[in-house]
Amino acid sequence: MNETPLEAPLYDALHAFSAEKPLRMCMPGHKGIGLPVPELKGYAALDFTETSRTGNLYEADGLIDRAEQLWADYWGSEHCLFLTGGSTQGLHTALNLAARPGEKIIMDRVSHRCLHTGMALLDLHPCWLSRPWLDQGGVFGPIAPETVAQLLEQNPDCHTVCITTPTYYGVCSDVEKIAIVCHAYGAKLVVDGAHGAHLPLFYRENPYGEADLVVVSAHKTLPAPGQTALLFANGYSMEQLRQSSMLFATSSPSYPMMAALDRLRTWLACGGEERSFLTAGAVLQLREKYPTLQEEPGTVLDPMRLTLLAEDGYALAAELEAMGLYPEMADQNHVVLILTGADGEEQVDQLDAILTALDLGYQPAPRLERLIPPDPEPVCTPREAIFGQKEELSLAQAEGRVCAQQVAPYPPCVPVIAPGERIGKNHLAYLGKIGYNDKNGTISVLA
Repeated sequence: MNETPLEAPLYDALHAFSAEKPLRMCMPGHKGIGLPVPELKGYAALDFTETSRTGNLYEADGLIDRAEQLWADYWGSEHCLFLTGGSTQGLHTALNLAARPGEKIIMDRVSHRCLHTGMALLDLHPCWLSRPWLDQGGVFGPIAPETVAQLLEQNPDCHTVCITTPTYYGVCSDVEKIAIVCHAYGAKLVVDGAHGAHLPLFYRENPYGEADLVVVSAHKTLPAPGQTALLFANGYSMEQLRQSSMLFATSSPSYPMMAALDRLRTWLACGGEERSFLTAGAVLQLREKYPTLQEEPGTVLDPMRLTLLAEDGYALAAELEAMGLYPEMADQNHVVLILTGADGEEQVDQLDAILTALDLGYQPAPRLERLIPPDPEPVCTPREAIFGQKEELSLAQAEGRVCAQQVAPYPPCVPVIAPGERIGKNHLAYLGKIGYNDKNGTISVLA
């Protein structure tokens, strides 16, 4: 992270303007006086619309533009765009910038469902990027740069690569090496770093620094409100970022959310980084005490994520919730816990005590069978599938049909069957095994 002045221009200006108690004959309807929820009174005070005093996210004015540039400098990128629609807004914006309608795109198979909707909206055709399976952890491993090079060699008409790092389970890929490969072939690298907003704190050089477009969710791993996210860009102008974002964003972005992003940066620079280091140290100690996903040769894990291994992840998650601990997610063999710089010694001690009470002592991880079936057969493009004529069938009736939706258990929102793929018997068996029951047991297929 680069050093920047400890100023929060947008937050400070909104706070000062609110203190003047201006007569608000404009949106929002609460007029800064208050909301029906007392706990949100402070939120209302900073909740403005676009005025000469508050600036406009989609115009190159002083306040917001300055706050975004301070984030870009802190991150070490050319530009930064504030996002109030989460990483989904940012990833749709990034795909629109990096690829043109009708183009093929090399897409990480372990991708959030918003990237699949993005491909449908923009008429992009996926060339799937596969990952190795880690038997000891029972998760997909990091993307090999060599695999990216091979796909680019085989698909010279692909000019965009999109990857996810870290994954929901905390597995990180080497963005720098992958970016070098992409740029050697004249391709842009888009990174879904939704779960990695904190990662640059732990490296001398920002691990995302060589990517062309990176989207991170501040709200996932930093103390920020829900839906706050950031898009960092190299090789694109702010005007390009704004124009692309306007296709997918509200014209009324939340000023309190943007102010929170502005203030978050100063929090990081004034003690938040140190708090994050302390939390990461506690995570390392917890990994030594309990059965968790461990780093294997060639893999790097998110230093703030604790992925517990279990014979029955769903049962373990239920036990944790019964004791007042609510995990991020669970599947057959895992329970994922997210720690952040907001977690202090008290929270870590509580977590440790609960895991101890459940008798989760350390034990060598068993080899975990890969339950997720191989990728389905592609039949048509995501756009043709999502916008085509559909019918609803029960899962039992859907074998052999072309899927017209994302079959993506939540979390981690990674489709087992993507739009445009043929539904196989093994995929239906897997969905039955995990208890998938979206839409009352029906599925959309092409008519």
